[in-house]
Amino acid sequence: MLEPLMIALAFAAGFGAQLVRLPPLIGFLAAGFVLNALGFERTATLDTIANLGVTLLLFTIGLKLDIRTLMRGEVWGSATLHIVGSTLMFAAVLFVLKSLGLAMASGLGWTAMVLLGFALSFSSTVFAVKVLEERSELGSLYGRIAVGILVMQDVFAVIFLSATSGSLPSPWAVCLVLLWPAAKLMKLMLDRVGHGDLQVLYGAFLSLVVGYALFEAVGVKGDLGALIIGMLLASHPSTAGLAKSLFHLKELFLVGFFLSVGLGALPDMGMVAMALLLLVLLPLKSALYFAVLMPFRLRTRTGVLATLSLTNYSEFGLIVAAIAATAGWLSDEWLVVISLAVAGSFVLAAPLNAASERIYTRLKGPLSRFEARSLMAADQPIAIEQVDAVVLGMGQIGSGAYLRLTQGHGLKVLGVDNNPDKLAAHRAAGRQVIQGDAVDSDFWDKLVICPSVKLLLLVMPGHAGNVYALQQLKNRAFAGRIAAIVSYPEEIEVLRGLGADAVFHVYDEAGGAFADDALAGLQHATG
Repeated sequence: MLEPLMIALAFAAGFGAQLVRLPPLIGFLAAGFVLNALGFERTATLDTIANLGVTLLLFTIGLKLDIRTLMRGEVWGSATLHIVGSTLMFAAVLFVLKSLGLAMASGLGWTAMVLLGFALSFSSTVFAVKVLEERSELGSLYGRIAVGILVMQDVFAVIFLSATSGSLPSPWAVCLVLLWPAAKLMKLMLDRVGHGDLQVLYGAFLSLVVGYALFEAVGVKGDLGALIIGMLLASHPSTAGLAKSLFHLKELFLVGFFLSVGLGALPDMGMVAMALLLLVLLPLKSALYFAVLMPFRLRTRTGVLATLSLTNYSEFGLIVAAIAATAGWLSDEWLVVISLAVAGSFVLAAPLNAASERIYTRLKGPLSRFEARSLMAADQPIAIEQVDAVVLGMGQIGSGAYLRLTQGHGLKVLGVDNNPDKLAAHRAAGRQVIQGDAVDSDFWDKLVICPSVKLLLLVMPGHAGNVYALQQLKNRAFAGRIAAIVSYPEEIEVLRGLGADAVFHVYDEAGGAFADDALAGLQHATG
């Protein structure tokens, strides 16, 4: 059972981080270090909760990941180039440090240096996906590329774990291919379980039993199994609801993961100094990501934002180091060093990602020379033709607004969304839509809003996206009417202050419209 002090301190630290506009996970990490200093240790219960959080996270990533993304050159190509280049780079740096007589590096052989380089080459799936979720940009091009690279790194890690475990997966592992046809049955069940508690339980069953436990039973990493099961279900229309149902459960368990990182071990000054040196080297790893991404004809912004989301060290590095330490290739002190470097990289990466657009704006000029003259199709600028209204965000609410404006009012409407799967469905239905990211500064720089546009609806899922769009419209002196939606009442005045003519609270307005329609039906029936 978790100590009450752990829960109380985690909440207080997470709330404190939120008050200073940092992600709560930074507070959870800090709470772990404080608990460590107070004499607490990682418990089996905490490790179980942490593992559950990571497994559910990978499962929900799989639900949103198109397997075709992994087949794209900018994903598997850049992931392969980076892991090789980063491993060699860190190994070379450690060799230099050994030559200079640094105590922590003095006992390292070539095997240990290469293993440490390999461990430090990974980026954190947990951290990156949390950042992308908070920005509502998992479906953006740079978000899909970043997640694809992380998945490829997971594959490399599984290969390493299998090679160093001294045993290959069980012969029964070949039977896992049967999950491909079995996915039809899993999708059929997803249709039948509905949207309540049973859906949550079914999601837990798929991720923890069919995914994790089944893969572990045949000698394959269970986390990878959860990810694969999610990917097999990704094409089903109900996966968005399933991911939403699991969201809060996953978030709660992930608190245990961040606490466990902080509870890793108490360092001495030599370990702290080495961890700080690894943090100083983090920009080299970041620069290498940008260098391997840009040859794939990406825009500068896509390369910069994907790079920033991957600029951290990974919890997978701890796993690799632990295996190396068990085999006698590394000393236990390096486990503490990597644990500190992972936590420190999270602390540094959080404000970097929060300021990613500002960082890109400053770096756009000097980095633009690395942009190819001919961009890949998915990353080319777009232009809006003459229309009466524009809907930014073509989710359920945005789609409903689009239909009401076109069918109910006869307007010519354009829908904009960053998710190609949504756009494909809308195009199949005969709707006029284009791909665009409303939190992309280049989108606004290259966008020409024709005078015919009289109405613009902001229906994006993230409040930050609507705020950014309003700021851009204000800078462009848009003369039409702007309407926006919010999920929380305190967001209404923020959007009004930025120039929104009308702001609607999703749940209040839905309830009001429902009551009006019901009353109108009653009056018609009794009239």
